[in-house]
Amino acid sequence: MNIVVTGASSGIGYATVLEMVRQKVTRIYALGRNAVKLQQLQNACAAIGDTEVILVECDLTQINFEDLRSVFGENCIDVLINNAGTLVYAPFENISPTDLDLIYKTNVYAPFLLTQLLLPNLKKSKIAHVVNIGSMGGVQGSLKFSGLSVYSSSKAAIAGLSECLAQELKTQGIKVNCLALGAVNTEMLASAFPGYKSEMEPQMMAEYIVDFALKQHKFINGKIVAVSATTP
Repeated sequence: MNIVVTGASSGIGYATVLEMVRQKVTRIYALGRNAVKLQQLQNACAAIGDTEVILVECDLTQINFEDLRSVFGENCIDVLINNAGTLVYAPFENISPTDLDLIYKTNVYAPFLLTQLLLPNLKKSKIAHVVNIGSMGGVQGSLKFSGLSVYSSSKAAIAGLSECLAQELKTQGIKVNCLALGAVNTEMLASAFPGYKSEMEPQMMAEYIVDFALKQHKFINGKIVAVSATTP
């Protein structure tokens, strides 16, 4: 089984790769921006299993996605976890075009373009599953917080995209779902809610994400699944 995880150099993505190794998947493509942390991840993976971990250092807001084609080649991809994300915490009136561009390039354009790039690889799998990591902040009707207008609206966009892709790709055997996560103790949470402590640690959430990614495509397609024990 071949897995792609973005945002793998920290937080939930880092923990997700480690959990995939514990589940003895064959190969993981771990995409992230921080070369040092990616190397630490590879060392940690080697200590717990024999999974082949291919490190891909890249900034998904800057890269020409076609440049990634050679990384994956013609290999089958079974699961794509679009986890990479970023956040700007500021009043709406202070949000700059640069802020808007950064958030949407990371949280919306990157998963859109990477999924598009990997379609030929996903079509080769009999269990293809794209899992987009969203947020409760992007779910209609959920509690919203001041200062997160750009982040929450971008996560609403990825939720909508997931529904669209599930419908469009189902005839090609590709399932697409979105996990709308609640509060998890990560650097991103700390930047938005200084001093707040969630009951959920990255490893705990990673266990859920991996189980969902590997098994739930059998039962679920085109859904935004709320995964939230607590909300700040």
